Amino acid sequence: MAKDQQISDSHAVLKRHVVLVGLMGAGKSAIGRRVASRIGARFRDADTEIEKAAGMRISDIFAVHGEAEFRTGERRVIARLLLGKPAVLATGGGAYMDDTTRALLKDGATTIWMRAELDTLVRRCAKRANRPLLRDGNPREILRKLMEVRYPIYGEADITIESRDEPHEFAVDAIVDILRERGDLIA
Repeated sequence: MAKDQQISDSHAVLKRHVVLVGLMGAGKSAIGRRVASRIGARFRDADTEIEKAAGMRISDIFAVHGEAEFRTGERRVIARLLLGKPAVLATGGGAYMDDTTRALLKDGATTIWMRAELDTLVRRCAKRANRPLLRDGNPREILRKLMEVRYPIYGEADITIESRDEPHEFAVDAIVDILRERGDLIA
């Protein structure tokens, strides 16, 4: 992207929240941070906000309270974040699977599914040991099963972006262009 276009993007106005959804390792946080920086918007990571609200790490919330309690807290935090000034928000992999959370996101945001192939997810997830759902079993098999269940639901997002093993700027450029075309981003 040309430098003059990046400068005009940084002065753009985000009309509504932009929420990235997808499986762990799809690049939601990494790409979301770059999109927010490019357009001069605030970036929020739902997992970070959940940890702040709970006063504990996500892996500890899962261990102590279980996934159901985690999802309840996640739903509350995302609802709170959607009340603020439009921002770019990265959600955890399971957030969009919750019917109530999905309805909130569809109503208050433009949702973007960061879709990635299995090999890409396995490679990226292997770099981090803090994935609670991958602790008890073969990560490739767990991710494959999650894809079977979640990809049809993620497909309900407003926009789909392929997250490939290429520089993040390709996805950032695509997202910014689509947001501009849709009128969600005004220069």
